[in-house]
Amino acid sequence: MSTIWIWTWGEILGRRFAIIGHDVPAKGDFSLNDLAGAAGRLDVLLRAVNTALFISHGIREETQIVLHLEGSGSRRIKFDGSKLRGVHPDERSIAGHVRAVVRSRMPPVGVWEEYSGGISHSGGSLDQTLKEWSDEGCRILVMDAKGIPIEVSTIDEEVGFVLSDHKTFTTSELELLDDFDKVSVGQKWLQGHSCVAIVHHHLDNS
Repeated sequence: MSTIWIWTWGEILGRRFAIIGHDVPAKGDFSLNDLAGAAGRLDVLLRAVNTALFISHGIREETQIVLHLEGSGSRRIKFDGSKLRGVHPDERSIAGHVRAVVRSRMPPVGVWEEYSGGISHSGGSLDQTLKEWSDEGCRILVMDAKGIPIEVSTIDEEVGFVLSDHKTFTTSELELLDDFDKVSVGQKWLQGHSCVAIVHHHLDNS
């Protein structure tokens, strides 16, 4: 039986998510009326943000999610539930913040610049996020239908979950993730936001 560690903040289990948007533009502009098309399936990432951070009457302050925008460059956008302000729990609202960020100058790789309360951005791809998480003592787990079932895992210290958008991980991404443990929320391949919801359910009830 594998043991998975996750950070504990008081009585609440903290958690991080990293999701890759392979075709979402890292710079430039896109229409809020075509999030599933010209925006490179940004809708997939938006649903993950919504599920990761919002509950019925509040925000999950113990959660962070990092979007990796890999179309026309590489930019990361981090939403930090402990600081998030002025973001409404709907795709269009979240998309508006993402669009404002990608219209702005991209920071250097590894340098996080605040855009607004709880939203920051940085240059860099998944490899940089993995390095930062590892340097911060965060154990990294990859969402994989063939991985170890999450329900048989012991969870009591910090962890970050890595998942893809509507596409599978690329060959180079798989090479980056090869050394990390794989965890499963079921044998069927689910959409990213569904995986996030199941992880939350499990950790909330652990």
